[in-house]
Amino acid sequence: MFLLVWSFDTQAGEVKRRDFNVSGRVFDASTNEPLLGCAVVIKGTNTGTTTDANGNYSLRVPDEKAILVFSFIGYEKQEIVVESKREINVALKPSVAELAQVVVVGYGSTTKKDMTGAAKSIKETDFNRGIITSPEQMLQGKVSGVNVVSASGEPGSTQNITIRGPGGVRTGSTPLFVLDGFALDNSSTGGAINPLTFLNPQDIESIDVLKDASATAIYGARGANGVVLITTKKGKAGFSSVNFSSNVGISNMARPIEVFSADQYRQEVRNIGGRLEDLGANTDWQKEISRTAITQNYNVSLNGGANNLSYYASVGMQKQEGILKNSQLDIYTGRINVSQKLWEGKLSIDLNLNATSTSNVRPPIGSLVGGALSGNPTYPAYGSDGQPFQFVSGTNPLTTLRLEKDQTTINRIIGNISPSLTLVKGLVYKLNFGIDNSNSARDLQSLANAVPRQDGRLETRNTYNRNRLIENYLTYSWSNTDHNLVALAGHSYQRIFVQGRTYSVNRFPITDIEPIYNPGLGQELTLANNKPTGYALINELQSFFSRVNYQFKDKYLLTATVRADGSSKFGANNKYGIFPSISAGWRISEENFLKNSFLTDLKLRAGWGQTGNQEIPAKITQALFTSQVSATTSYPLDNTSNYPAGTSYSRLANPDIQWEVSTQTDIGLDFAFLGGALSGTLDFFNKVSNNILLEVIPADPVQPAGTFWTNVKDMTITNRGLEVELTYKRKSESGFSYEIGGNATFISNVVKNSPYSVIPSGSASGSGLTSATINGYINNQPIGTFFMREFTGFDEKGLSTFRDLDGDGIITDKDRVALGSALPTMQYNFNLNLAYKVLDLTANLNGVSGNKIYDNTANAIFYKLNLSRGINTTAEAIAFPNESVSNAAPVSSRYLKDGSFLRLNNLILGYDLNPKIISLDRWVSRIRLSLTGQNLFVITKYNGYDPEVNIDRTINGVLSYGIDYLAYPKAKSFIFGLNVIF
Repeated sequence: MFLLVWSFDTQAGEVKRRDFNVSGRVFDASTNEPLLGCAVVIKGTNTGTTTDANGNYSLRVPDEKAILVFSFIGYEKQEIVVESKREINVALKPSVAELAQVVVVGYGSTTKKDMTGAAKSIKETDFNRGIITSPEQMLQGKVSGVNVVSASGEPGSTQNITIRGPGGVRTGSTPLFVLDGFALDNSSTGGAINPLTFLNPQDIESIDVLKDASATAIYGARGANGVVLITTKKGKAGFSSVNFSSNVGISNMARPIEVFSADQYRQEVRNIGGRLEDLGANTDWQKEISRTAITQNYNVSLNGGANNLSYYASVGMQKQEGILKNSQLDIYTGRINVSQKLWEGKLSIDLNLNATSTSNVRPPIGSLVGGALSGNPTYPAYGSDGQPFQFVSGTNPLTTLRLEKDQTTINRIIGNISPSLTLVKGLVYKLNFGIDNSNSARDLQSLANAVPRQDGRLETRNTYNRNRLIENYLTYSWSNTDHNLVALAGHSYQRIFVQGRTYSVNRFPITDIEPIYNPGLGQELTLANNKPTGYALINELQSFFSRVNYQFKDKYLLTATVRADGSSKFGANNKYGIFPSISAGWRISEENFLKNSFLTDLKLRAGWGQTGNQEIPAKITQALFTSQVSATTSYPLDNTSNYPAGTSYSRLANPDIQWEVSTQTDIGLDFAFLGGALSGTLDFFNKVSNNILLEVIPADPVQPAGTFWTNVKDMTITNRGLEVELTYKRKSESGFSYEIGGNATFISNVVKNSPYSVIPSGSASGSGLTSATINGYINNQPIGTFFMREFTGFDEKGLSTFRDLDGDGIITDKDRVALGSALPTMQYNFNLNLAYKVLDLTANLNGVSGNKIYDNTANAIFYKLNLSRGINTTAEAIAFPNESVSNAAPVSSRYLKDGSFLRLNNLILGYDLNPKIISLDRWVSRIRLSLTGQNLFVITKYNGYDPEVNIDRTINGVLSYGIDYLAYPKAKSFIFGLNVIF
């Protein structure tokens, strides 16, 4: 028997049930943008739904007394009584100063208002746009204290990123990257490709940067360089959508170097009495080796789910031509993220899986660029037969393009599964198990050729990376009216295996078959010239970590962290290190005396902590032997000069080696005024690295090895600075809104108590420059200091003169001086967002100042002596009329230049097309068109390809900085984009 309750409406003359449907739209009160995934719940029940991509919802309510609760992360919650309304549209206001913004931290998340450390969260809407191949590019200019240097314009090139300055000599400064809770290894996955190109930028939801030790200490021995947490997109229950995006980019060389044209070349060679070989052509060699490059990017993603299951899946393809010919990067990605809830929500399982296949083809960049810059412009590019013209002396860059190839293929699969189980109220156990496998094959091919004569060669390098992570941890949460406590304790074990193998074959015949496709055609395979080589290493890291977060009355905040790390990289006597931190916060704006003031938010933060740096070569604690035949490693057993093979030490064991330790203090202030319209942060930091790892010369000259590794305990590297971030945003009633923001970092770096007067780095390249060095690590000077002779002009003979530092009348290495650093003393960035109804405009600018660049390209090519020999140069080579034609160009401050710049990195014009206009609203919820300009201009005094450069000129593992030598030119790009949500 069924019991139904009916009511009779006398006006309508109809009988109705009491329950009925309520529908509507939820949108941002400031921008009018729909809010996808907003929760709509009947208060006091578990009945609810979420909004779709258009912000629409529909929900059945029991009666008019029902109260609907609308909640969305980062917005103020609203409660509305249904009464007789059948349509309820809601405009949610962003939380004041975005205090409710979620910030991902190690092994959990918190809100911006509860943070006590220095951290910044960048959401998808704030990312840099354009032709993007790695997440660092999306961050450039977005976070104070973070310096991202795109050292090359090559597709997929490595991005140099430092957080609050570098802190080591032999240790890397790259931060730890954590993807969905999985700590990645910074090892190369093969080729000359950024290891992070495997990650599709379209899949990234947010990037959180942890800067100070109180935020990074939870990662212990890997947190000294900061931590970058990448969170990929997850599915949202209650609806389903398909997102298709496509863009096509057109790129050209942004700033060609102004070498002499053919007419200028003829004139200037005659003016200096040089040797002119004129074949009558007018060739721009930079144009001949470059092209208008096309980039295509296509992505499809699926998003949706039910109450207990949600999913996000995507496939993507990016085909990017480089602006140099024969330069190509193809990336194919696939991702699936699944979340499943079981046992009435007590068990939650998250699964993330990503697969990527990358193909990269590279020309011989150095010789190609060098040939184009120095090539005689009166030589023709092509002969009468249509083939590259054969020079009498030297090689046509187009011939180099035809004969040389560097091809790498990388396949990478990375995934992790993270089940979490609520054991009792407030206590959650979580397991995190992840794998990261990559295989790469790199082929370096030289084709056989008759003129110029060249034997063919094929060298193949295989790289295998295996990364395994397993973590178990417990999180306990407890709160009442005044107190809130969250405690965390766990264990982590990670094993990283890296292996490389190299094989080669020589003397291929001249044939149409490339050696890559048939190595068996090679005619020389000997141990003398083609001996196989290889390496393998295993790094293991075991850790115990804990953290306590405590809040009192939502005003007084305290965070304490400690992590114990054991690493196989370090000696038997120092396997484990302890890394503690503590920080506190005071939300002053919550005090009664400021409750009704003009301040919307005011929070004071302070923290101290220690982290470690283990980014050093593996096995350095162990002895290393070498077996070879030479006078220094063996001894004749008779009176002849026949030396048998001998085995000797090349490195001594040192069981006492331990981590470099970074101790950091941070004092910060978060504030917001005018109802949150003006907000910002101030941070002062002092980061001191000690226990510096160096390869040093033994004090006792009677040693079986010339050097050994050790910690120099008294040596320190200090980074000290001030960070400022400001944002102002407003919206008018007419629908016009704008946001103006920016950040600046003022930073100083200094090396102290080094055991050496100078640690050399930065090897120079070019004729006559071999063995010369450019950088030096010097006491009381910054890292990246340029240490060289100071150019003072010319003598009466027109030869270069230099400062005689010791006054002995002879210019030697003792006369080198410190002449500035490659590290900027100020980094600054600006952003502007304008919107009016369906149109929006975004601009991002970034710049640095206080740094210098050594132009090794100019040093090697652009000087008067080269011009007289038939080598093309720039006007820089003849800038001094009194310079002798026979004057050499050693490394000196003559080629040291100002590296400051201001770049318009991004300019984006967007238009939201209403699907109703083209009668697609039944199937399509959003259509967005965009035009993006990338690297549109750069204001700088530097006359090389680009001031943002850092070619690796490391010497014996000692890092170099700020050197430009035959770098891949940067591109200026225009990208046309389409995004459709179904």
